[in-house]
Amino acid sequence: MADGANAAPASTDDMSAFEDDVEDTELAKAMARIGELDDDLARARADLYNLNQEYGNYVRRSKEAASAHRVSGQQEVAEALISVLDDIHAARQHGDLEDGPFAAIANKLEEVLKSQFAMERYGVEGDDFDPSLHEALMAQASEDVDHPVIGQVLQPGYRMGEKVLRPTKVMVHNPQ
Repeated sequence: MADGANAAPASTDDMSAFEDDVEDTELAKAMARIGELDDDLARARADLYNLNQEYGNYVRRSKEAASAHRVSGQQEVAEALISVLDDIHAARQHGDLEDGPFAAIANKLEEVLKSQFAMERYGVEGDDFDPSLHEALMAQASEDVDHPVIGQVLQPGYRMGEKVLRPTKVMVHNPQ
């Protein structure tokens, strides 16, 4: 009986050790699975962050492209109207736009182009000559100037904001 009495506690110890081994194995598997899930979560968060960044960049690029297309379209319309503005300017110089309905229409057109599209005529006699803004068609020496200035505007220039649509064509007075 001594063997039987000793056998029961040994089997309880064996069972306890076996249960501990099973628990350790299950715990190790569970910990490994938790590690895998943590890695998956970290990858998913990184993917989400990258997608958010890509979407933000897409929205920014789309807005920039839409703005660039809008400005480009406005410039194309403004450039197409330059010949009309030249005719209006010539009519004013000849006194044909002193008064009347056509003068009001011409004034309104110029005002709308200036207020809505920042389009304006530029370059007047006496302004400093700037080759990035003016196109010199003629030059004349003058004792009255110490640096190049516009002596005569041959054709007015137009710009939209800072963008030159057409340079002012001028005669330049240069110092002697």
